[in-house]
Amino acid sequence: MDQQFSVKQFEDKPLAHYSYAILSGKKVVLVDPQRDPKIYFDFARRHGAQIAGVIETHPHADFASSHLEIHKKTGATIYVSKLVEADYPHRTFDEGDKIELENGVSLRAINTPGHSPDSICIVLNHDGKDRYVFTGDTLFIGDCGRPDLREKAGAMMAKREELAGQMYDSLRDKLMTLDDDVVVAPAHGSGTLCGKALSEEDSSTIGAEKMTNWSMQDMTREEFIQEITSDQPFIPTYFGYNVSVNKGGAYDFQNSVDEVKFWGPVKNEQDLKQLDPNIIVIDTRSAEDFRSGHLPNSINLMNGNKFETWLGSIVNPDEPYYLAAEDQDTLEMLVRRTAKIAYEGRIEGAFVLEYGEKTSPAFDKREFEKNKSGWTILDIRNDSEVEEGLFFENALHIPLNELRQRVDEIPTDKPVLVHCAGGYRSAAGRSIVEKELKDKKIKVVDLSEAVEEYTD
Repeated sequence: MDQQFSVKQFEDKPLAHYSYAILSGKKVVLVDPQRDPKIYFDFARRHGAQIAGVIETHPHADFASSHLEIHKKTGATIYVSKLVEADYPHRTFDEGDKIELENGVSLRAINTPGHSPDSICIVLNHDGKDRYVFTGDTLFIGDCGRPDLREKAGAMMAKREELAGQMYDSLRDKLMTLDDDVVVAPAHGSGTLCGKALSEEDSSTIGAEKMTNWSMQDMTREEFIQEITSDQPFIPTYFGYNVSVNKGGAYDFQNSVDEVKFWGPVKNEQDLKQLDPNIIVIDTRSAEDFRSGHLPNSINLMNGNKFETWLGSIVNPDEPYYLAAEDQDTLEMLVRRTAKIAYEGRIEGAFVLEYGEKTSPAFDKREFEKNKSGWTILDIRNDSEVEEGLFFENALHIPLNELRQRVDEIPTDKPVLVHCAGGYRSAAGRSIVEKELKDKKIKVVDLSEAVEEYTD
């Protein structure tokens, strides 16, 4: 920090996303803002400052950005690489370009392809000394950005091996040449799907990363490409969609949320007549409440820390859905969370759910232990988790994000026991299997948190 300028980091925990406000004098420049711009307007107001610029390090895949809305409401210039071929009003910001702020502060762009072909990093210089580097999804704390998200999305597309090689060069030829005391300010922290081995720390320095970050260690280009292209997390369905949204600019946040149709509570069979039976219901209540009574064609995606990620992994971007919650406050909060990945526009109706004609059985340990071989055990963990070992011998493995497309691989001659690693995902998995195989009339049970008894 310096009295003549300051850098404020904002964190969105569910998406493990960091955005930044650079305050210099009475001007603010934002880097990689989240969908709801209110926190940035509030920040500028508190400091009596004007938002003068918004920099996008690349078209993000995992969240929708508010850069266009901020531009429309404040007149701030949007800066982005020319390689994005952005569809919104902008000024290109590439290697050699600079933004001059007050108090001897300047921002310069560095083209750093690797996570995407159009990625840039931004170096903050004060009085001739580099102080910060805003690395977007190029360099994280402990890791670097995955290179496999732009094979089918964006104005520029590239194969993962090609981008992996570019990442090797960007780290070594661009970022590692910065002074060791330059602060690294990434766009994501631990928990993001944009990398695989991120630290819990929220900032670092170039020097610290050169010592500890695997991607900056001494290795050949081929060794780096092999490492970075292996064991990456799954790619949620919505990632390509969000790249397109961000290339064009998302709709204004609050206006879009206000257009969602909130219905009165669903309390009885009569209330069900307003629902189209062919549209899925995303039921965000607890697994226990869901089992006690839910609507047909429902998926039990519980309100939790990773709600946005799993919504965008299970529901297709062009697929309409209903959103149901236990109370009005939760419902309104979840609608705002759907908007973070630009999924609010496909909500056909949002309502509090107080009725359900369908019930589901709970896990009965004694019944299961009596005849384990009499069950089809479905493991819906990610590939990387299963590679570390199965919890049950002969379990069928289908990751949750692939389950709706592969449910016909599940045998229907036995009851099905669904499990994940901790209980959150298995509720969704069980409801998907139950919904898709309803005509088979087989028993489907969620192991839930009881999975911990079988993980030794």
